[in-house]
Order: sequence, then structure tokens, then C-alpha cells
Amino acid sequence: MRSVWRGAISFGLVTIGVRLYTATEEHDFRFHQVHREDGGRIRYKRVCQVCGEEVAFADIAKGYELDDGRMVVVDAEDLEKLPINTDHAIDVLEFVPAEEIDPIYFQKSYYLEPDKAAARPYVLLRTALEKSGQLAVVKITIRQRETLAMLRAREDLLVMHTMLWPDEVRKPEFDFLDGDIEVRPQELKMASSLVESMAGSFDPDEFTDEYTVAMQRLIEAKAEGAELPEQPEAEESGEVIDLMTALERSVEQARSSRGERKPAKKPASRSGSAAKSGGKASEKGADKAAEKAPAKKKAKPA
Repeated sequence: MRSVWRGAISFGLVTIGVRLYTATEEHDFRFHQVHREDGGRIRYKRVCQVCGEEVAFADIAKGYELDDGRMVVVDAEDLEKLPINTDHAIDVLEFVPAEEIDPIYFQKSYYLEPDKAAARPYVLLRTALEKSGQLAVVKITIRQRETLAMLRAREDLLVMHTMLWPDEVRKPEFDFLDGDIEVRPQELKMASSLVESMAGSFDPDEFTDEYTVAMQRLIEAKAEGAELPEQPEAEESGEVIDLMTALERSVEQARSSRGERKPAKKPASRSGSAAKSGGKASEKGADKAAEKAPAKKKAKPA
């Protein structure tokens, strides 16, 4: 792996030299725009909208358009004069319980590798976080952009997750939130039963990226001129069922997929129809007993 940043964690008066590595990568297929006739790549020229001339990359600057239409040009020299801390430092601001940070704030993940001379304080901080169950809220400047982040212990490493600022998280505005939607107790009980029947331990290796597998097969088939894989036809179900029935069937399906037997029904009380069935059972029992009993001998005639 190649480091994307180098600096130090400022932990009180302790300084821990670290390198930053991108912890994740997307295995997505990157397609190019091509000419359908001959497969040639489509290229775009950088043309100025005002003068109509093609512009070299070295002559391109950053521009921010104001609400009134004016364009503010910002050069690299302007960015260097920003009154922010551009030191290569990860400043620990505070330590908080893990459950207090909503995952919606998480952005990108990075591995932190200690410098050779910083291995001991690195392990010390990692162990302290691990034993306390706390997360370290930090600030870091990456590519001249100050961002909030948090450090946590993961296995034998420190992992940093950059975070969004509070004003970058949208407020949900949906009509149903203003309504008073009631959930029936029996529906909630059945939904809880479904959750319980589908409960397990998370193992990411058990899941498959079916889209990537299917796309790889498609590309390989087209490259070899082979028959393209077809999508299986979805089973149409015209049956409309209510929520409670759907929950009950879902619980049965979840249990059967795990090889669980349907729980036995409780014995019915001896009242009403149950009493009638009990009476029939006793009659059958009496008949069987009569069959097993030895037949009486007939009296001899005088």
C-alpha cells in the first residue's frame, strides 16, 4: 500500500508519528465512453465558454460562482494563505463512548501505521482505546481541507474515520413523520419474532457481491463472443396478503431455512369442542379395551 499522508497524532504531550493509508477500495467496473461503431474512446477538449479557445491544464484555476453570477477565481497561492492549521497533525480533542457517534457521520476510512520510533506510544494509545471502549475525536487537515475524524482500535491497528460536519448531514423531511401511525401489539410481537428468528453473528465473508460477479461474467462472455448470461425470470405472485399474514409466513420461512421445527401447539383445554374431542377419544379407548378383553364363555344347555 502507498501512504497518502504523513504526520503525527498529538495525544496530550505525547506525539506519535504515523502514516495514513486508504483502508478501502471499490471493486466497481469503470466504463469509458466510446464510439459504438468502432469502440474508439471519446475525448473531451477543455474549451473556455467565454473566448471559445482550448485551455491548457496549466492555465486552469478554481472558480466559485456567486449567487449573482459573478465568478471568483481562487489560485493555489490563495489557498496557501487560508488561516487554518495546515500542520501535519492529528489533534485529539476528546474521548467519547463509541455509541455516542452516529455512523451517519462516517465518511472515509484509513489505516494508521506508526513510525519505527513511535511504535510503543502507538500501541499504548491503541490499547487504551480498546480497554476503555472509547473513541478519540480528532481534527486533521488533508489536502488543505480541515475535517473532523475519529480514531478507534481495530484488531492490532488504529483506524481513522473522517467525518462529516453537522451541517453536512441533511435533515429528513418526509410527510409520514408528521402522522400518528399506530402499530398493533400482535404485529409488533410477530415482527420481534421474525427479528429473533433471523438473528445471527455478522461475518462479511458470508455475503457475495452478486452484481460484480454477474458483470464479470458478462464482460468475459462478450470478450470471447460467447452466449451472454440471462437474468432468471422472477416469479410473479398475484396474491395480496395483509401485513400480519406476511409476518407469519416470513417467520415460518426463516425458521425452515435454518432447519428449525415449528413450535408444537399447546394442548387445548377440555371445554367446548375440546371436550367433545376428548369424549370421542375416551370412546375409542373403551372400544379398544373391549377388543382386548377375553370373550365370556357361553353357558352349556341343561
